[in-house]
Amino acid sequence: MTKLVFGIFAHPDDEAFGPVGTLISEVHSGTKLHLILLTQGEAGANPDNVPDLGKTRVDEWQKSASLIGASSTHLLDYADGQLNNTSMQKIADKIEQIIHELTTSDNSEIDFITLDLNGITGHVDHIVAARAATLAYHRLKNGGLRMNSIRYFCVPETNAPNANTDWIFVEKGRSTREIHEIIDAKQYLAEIRGAIAAHQSQRDDAATILKNLGDSLGIEHFIVSK
Repeated sequence: MTKLVFGIFAHPDDEAFGPVGTLISEVHSGTKLHLILLTQGEAGANPDNVPDLGKTRVDEWQKSASLIGASSTHLLDYADGQLNNTSMQKIADKIEQIIHELTTSDNSEIDFITLDLNGITGHVDHIVAARAATLAYHRLKNGGLRMNSIRYFCVPETNAPNANTDWIFVEKGRSTREIHEIIDAKQYLAEIRGAIAAHQSQRDDAATILKNLGDSLGIEHFIVSK
């Protein structure tokens, strides 16, 4: 049985600021990891005033993917901050096409990893990425592929006990009843920090994430759907 994991995310840092420890753990267990990226993240922070932030961020994503151990990367190149229902349908089609191209054996077992359907931060791009992944997952499963699970990286209620309205509405964290799986990837802390640091242009967000997580860095929570 060949296991394939597809990490499907909206922005170039979502894989590193999200379920990076789990992605690294999968690679170390012998899984082939493929990353699918929806946008270049050109609407993100640009502290160094680089002339082409999208290119810079994609380069950072490629470096992070290499550090994580991804077998392949796929950029769909939609506009950052502009994803919607129409693009979600097209993205799902493209995800399915990539899966079919990379699944060369009927003996392959496939997992998807993406962000929580609530978008974690409430960002519409995150929500579209998660829902497009979900749509593609169920279409592929109904089409006969051996789809094992789709795992949604989420924030536990202990880390976010209240909803937040500082930017856009961010839901409070998931309760223990909602969380199906907890991954302890602390043995890969050096690799986790390396993948996070690869996103140098987004270093302020990285610093905030590392500060907020503290000793819980490497402990990751998922909602799992079959």
